[in-house]
Amino acid sequence: MTESKGTTQLKSAPLPVGTLLSNYRIVKKLASGGFSFVYLATDETGAPVAIKEYLPSSLARRNPGELIPVVPEENAAAFRLGLKYFFEEGRSLARISHPSVVRVVNFFRENATVYMVMNYELGKTLQEHVLAARQQGRAKVLREHFMRKVFHDLMSGLREVHIHKLLHLDIKPGNIYLREDESPILLDFGAARQTLTMEAARFQPMYTPGFAAPELYGKHSDLGPWTDIYSLGATLYACMAGMPPQEANQREKDDRMGEALVRLRSSYTNGLVDLVEWCLRLAPSERPQSVFRLQKELREQTNALSEQALLAAAPPAPAERPAPASRFLTLLRRRDEPAPGASVE
Repeated sequence: MTESKGTTQLKSAPLPVGTLLSNYRIVKKLASGGFSFVYLATDETGAPVAIKEYLPSSLARRNPGELIPVVPEENAAAFRLGLKYFFEEGRSLARISHPSVVRVVNFFRENATVYMVMNYELGKTLQEHVLAARQQGRAKVLREHFMRKVFHDLMSGLREVHIHKLLHLDIKPGNIYLREDESPILLDFGAARQTLTMEAARFQPMYTPGFAAPELYGKHSDLGPWTDIYSLGATLYACMAGMPPQEANQREKDDRMGEALVRLRSSYTNGLVDLVEWCLRLAPSERPQSVFRLQKELREQTNALSEQALLAAAPPAPAERPAPASRFLTLLRRRDEPAPGASVE
């Protein structure tokens, strides 16, 4: 989950099992972090849904068995600001319908906070896939063909997000869910978190070390598609190396990513490593400026590799045999040959 630097964390209890929210009943807590709780719930038909509750631990707390969080007076303005952006984010996400982006089906206010209702799907996070592969100790943490397919589909979803004037701002393996057919879903958007911390000067930015672009560490830096692209490259690196890349703020002092990328070239194609290096450049202007440009490069690489594989797998062409001489040429040669016993001058 995302980390918050320099803030006081207030311990909150999740909603009690069985709590009724609008037309949804809480089954269990699925996850919690510095900004929200996520629950498994059922709708009025009994179908499972995931519900995300706005409850930043730096601003509010909820006592066990209670529904309404307690917000200290000094945190009230910041809490309301984050609430506003969380609600607006839910409204924006509800307009996006793409198989690689979490589907928001409802959002509503209740218990002095906001809830976002999303489709619930079976599968595992990309982080779980990385950890399982790393435990096996293979040179290649995840297969290159698998990564190329997953990240191509993921980029299609992220393009749709950017078209709707949204940024994710917290892309990492733990926020990418893979269905049972291995198709990806982008989860847990961090735009509301980032907006809150940028506008409330007394709070430090929330970010995930290793996956956050350098501009996320600054208070007045311009954010854009290139910010998500850095995190996308960091996520791809983690799938190859089995661990996050060096933190961006450390790289600005002593950048060791060049050596790390060289090591990956013994296990993965130069093209894929070059793609990661491009995404992880510290200067935003030196990264791909759009996901469309990045996806185009990935697709062209993948197509070229497929063509090479087909050529390598093709059976060798049969050796050419000299064409048989025509009957006419054979007769000419016989005519010119000397008769047996004849002298040749």
